[in-house]
Amino acid sequence: MSNREQTRKLVVLALLAGVSVVLVYFIRIPLIPLVPFLEYDPADIPIFIGALAYGPLAGVLLTVVVSVVQGLTVSAATGGLFYGIIMHIIATSTMVMVVCSVYRIRHTKSGAVLGLFLATLARGLVMLPANHFITPLFMGQPVEVVDSLLLPGILPFNLLVGTINSTVTFLVYKTVSRHVIHGEGWSKKSAPAESEA
Repeated sequence: MSNREQTRKLVVLALLAGVSVVLVYFIRIPLIPLVPFLEYDPADIPIFIGALAYGPLAGVLLTVVVSVVQGLTVSAATGGLFYGIIMHIIATSTMVMVVCSVYRIRHTKSGAVLGLFLATLARGLVMLPANHFITPLFMGQPVEVVDSLLLPGILPFNLLVGTINSTVTFLVYKTVSRHVIHGEGWSKKSAPAESEA
């Protein structure tokens, strides 16, 4: 990769990180009343775009940067500094690794769909033990209380968040990739349905 390409990549990743932080600052919505301490935000969408474009390392790097900034700003105001950072890194990094693994094997739109679907399932499964072991340490609740929320609240929340962010990512990725990552003009036609996503 040339110096110019490397610089462009760093600029795009910085842009995606900035957009992610702005999204989490302005959009935070409790989805399931049973677990009001868990809020939906669209911060993962720019992270997934960066991961699909540049690979899992870039996606994890974006995840860590956004998680730390979010923890020091938005989550700090609610007392969830380290909890928010840790849980976001685990949940989003899991999705990044899964979707990138599938997309690397099948670099098509259907591959992206399959990768995002499996990544959402992986998030739901991984966050069950993560909440079992980590949430009681930060929420001041007994493990039994947290475990009682896993299936009726925490699992549906993570599956719903993964589904929403994966769907939006799929809908906007081609356009963002073409114009932001590759810098193509708006007049160029879209590629065929099964071309590289």
